[in-house]
Amino acid sequence: MIIFTTLNLSDPFMKRLFSVIIGVLIAISAYGQVRNFHEIKITIDGLRDSSIFLAYHLGDKQYIKDTVKLDNRGYGVFSGPDTLYQGIYMIVLPGKKYFEFLMPDYQKFSINCSFSDYFNTLKFTGSKENSSFVEYQKYWIEQQKAAQGINQRMQQNKENSDSVRILSEKKIALETRMKAYLRKVVADNGNNILAAIVRSMIPLEMPEFEVPSGTQNQDSVKWVLRYNYNTDHFFDNTDLTDERLLRTPILYAHLEAYISGDPIQSADSINRKIDILLNKCKGNLDIFQYIAAYLFNHFRESQIMGHDAVMVKIADDIYLSGKAPWVSKQFKDDLKKQVELLRNNLIGMKAQNLVMDSYKGIFVSLYDIEKDFTILYFWEPNCGHCKEATPKLKKYYEKAKNEGVEVFAVCTSNERDVWSKYIEENGLTWINGWDPERKTFFDYYYNVQSTPMVYILDRNKKIIAKNISVEDIDSFLINYRKYFR
Repeated sequence: MIIFTTLNLSDPFMKRLFSVIIGVLIAISAYGQVRNFHEIKITIDGLRDSSIFLAYHLGDKQYIKDTVKLDNRGYGVFSGPDTLYQGIYMIVLPGKKYFEFLMPDYQKFSINCSFSDYFNTLKFTGSKENSSFVEYQKYWIEQQKAAQGINQRMQQNKENSDSVRILSEKKIALETRMKAYLRKVVADNGNNILAAIVRSMIPLEMPEFEVPSGTQNQDSVKWVLRYNYNTDHFFDNTDLTDERLLRTPILYAHLEAYISGDPIQSADSINRKIDILLNKCKGNLDIFQYIAAYLFNHFRESQIMGHDAVMVKIADDIYLSGKAPWVSKQFKDDLKKQVELLRNNLIGMKAQNLVMDSYKGIFVSLYDIEKDFTILYFWEPNCGHCKEATPKLKKYYEKAKNEGVEVFAVCTSNERDVWSKYIEENGLTWINGWDPERKTFFDYYYNVQSTPMVYILDRNKKIIAKNISVEDIDSFLINYRKYFR
């Protein structure tokens, strides 16, 4: 299936981001090009006078490279004066059907199959890699079916310990055979494209970790040891300098598993992984560009609290450090401005003090609050979302103010009469700050670009949460008190 994506190009920043991505793809397409030729003859029995497409993978997307119309014998030729980049390609047939094959170094070969059963009849002439690839796929499908059968039987017999033990032994034996088969395919194919792909599919061998007797929470300690080992060795079987992997779905899938699949989504954990990734791919500009774009897009769009710290790291380590020659000066200038708005309000940092006038006519200081937690609330009386959130926060505050919680509310509008009236009519008894001229630069230090906006600070005014909804404040503080204090 060919996948198309839609970008919102009305956003100026997205326009520049799109230009960066296009620049990456152009660089990948132009880098190291060798003028040669490709000639892929294809015959599909039972399919005549029809158009078929040659497509390739790039990350999680597929793109059409060429099209040809078969003659009345089902014959056609994909050819050109250039050498195509190696990877996993597809022949896309009518009815959104397709089959995959390898684009090896030598690109003059023939494909023959039947339209009614293209997978089981697929044959290659002049391409040893593809003949081996067909064997590999068929064997792997058989083994996966066997594994699924064992898993189903284990589920059906989960109450029978003897059956579970026997089936578990069979499962382990099957997995051992499958790993051995992968290693054999790699050994038999030297350094060709099939070997590179299959090598990257070999699962990581996790060592047995010994925890000294008497250690508390031994299971937790073992989990951490396994987690750290997986972090350090995840790409042991994947060469992140082999640009052939760019035109396969494998590299993207590995990045997703490594980054998105991480059970610990803290900035510190992710930033450590980014260092490992960038170090491993620094030897190949194409892959470095692809991984940089993947990381940038992923964390710019992430809704996970604290990931803005990851975005700052990516900007500093890649785009603003001179390591991304494919981006324009305008892009870097805009990115620098955006990042500067994040630097002062990252999770774990001490919040900037705010000293301002208040509804009571006296100056108030954020740092003078001596409660366990301070909810820093930026709002406007006439803001539609604020009109929903403020009453909910007031209800929570009435309960929580006697449990070590204070609210420091900062009005972002300059209509004092409207602000005062809302406070009086709604009985807002928390600290109501007033700084219409923004002398405290609260909008800069806290990146206030919309309202309502919530920060949660601990007793020492360290930021422990940000951009959290009013509805989630209670559950967050309950969990924070339980697990982090």
